[in-house]
Amino acid sequence: MMNYSFAYPEFFWGFLLIPVLILWHIISRKRQVAHVLNSSVAAFTKAGNLPKWQALLFVLRMVALGFIVLALARPQTQDVSTQTKTNKGIDIVMAIDVSSSMLARDLKPDRLTALKKVAADFIAKRTSDRIGLVVYAGESYTKTPITSDKALVIDVLNKVNYDGVINDGTAIGMGLATSVNRLRDSKAKSKIIILLTDGVNNTGFVDPKTAAGLAQSFGIKTYTIGLGSNGSAPAPVALRPDGSFVYQMTKVEIDEELLKTIAAETGGSYYRATDNKKLEAIYKEIDTLERTEVEEIRYTKYNEEFRIFIFWALGALLLEWILRHTIFKSALA
Repeated sequence: MMNYSFAYPEFFWGFLLIPVLILWHIISRKRQVAHVLNSSVAAFTKAGNLPKWQALLFVLRMVALGFIVLALARPQTQDVSTQTKTNKGIDIVMAIDVSSSMLARDLKPDRLTALKKVAADFIAKRTSDRIGLVVYAGESYTKTPITSDKALVIDVLNKVNYDGVINDGTAIGMGLATSVNRLRDSKAKSKIIILLTDGVNNTGFVDPKTAAGLAQSFGIKTYTIGLGSNGSAPAPVALRPDGSFVYQMTKVEIDEELLKTIAAETGGSYYRATDNKKLEAIYKEIDTLERTEVEEIRYTKYNEEFRIFIFWALGALLLEWILRHTIFKSALA
């Protein structure tokens, strides 16, 4: 019965008839008992087992009644299937600072590598959203347009490195403006930029506040992240002849006021990541704040199972009738 549900459970009250009928049967049998004085009981030997036979027939009737009550309660089994429907999702552009300072080692093994690991985990979880990548240093460009192909985005992200292809520096305004350009024509329910930097705006021909105004006018929310420990950190300051970097302790300078202004004007938030754990926590919080609504449609198919109980009830009544008219016929005659 654990697999059944019942459309009309109120019919279970019918089970109360069974103890009432049993009680009535017992009382009526006692009233039918008569005391006869006779010198011999041989004539009554054949009828001696009659009460037992009648009890068996009565039990079969009660079993049939129980099955009828179950059938009236309309037992059902259910086949449940679900279908998920994603409403208009979120389009996200991740703007990543790839200047040489992102190789600083206050995060392990360095800022850029730590960021790529956390960002890849973030991307993998955004199953219903589209994501694009913008990188910037002294200038900016799009690595991937917004796409639902998460494997492609993660693959491109993993290949992001400081390679000197673009001029060094930190053009926050240009990185933000390029990200806005990627999202301005989006029809998504929500448009998000996650802009990360470890420095101050020191180059580029687009003012960061102007870019923030553009983001605000297109309804693009911007979350800004300042990456770097407080105080000083070992950062690259020169190149050796073999192409490796020379590291020295360098003061960490992040224009937090600018990043806070950008976030506030666009309806986002500013975060400061001073180590690997804080960086992970920031991306987890953004993931929690910006969720795509997924509607689950549940379909339930009901299979009527009352017929089997009707058959069992009829079987019990048929057995009672057969016994009454065959094996017990002579005893009941």
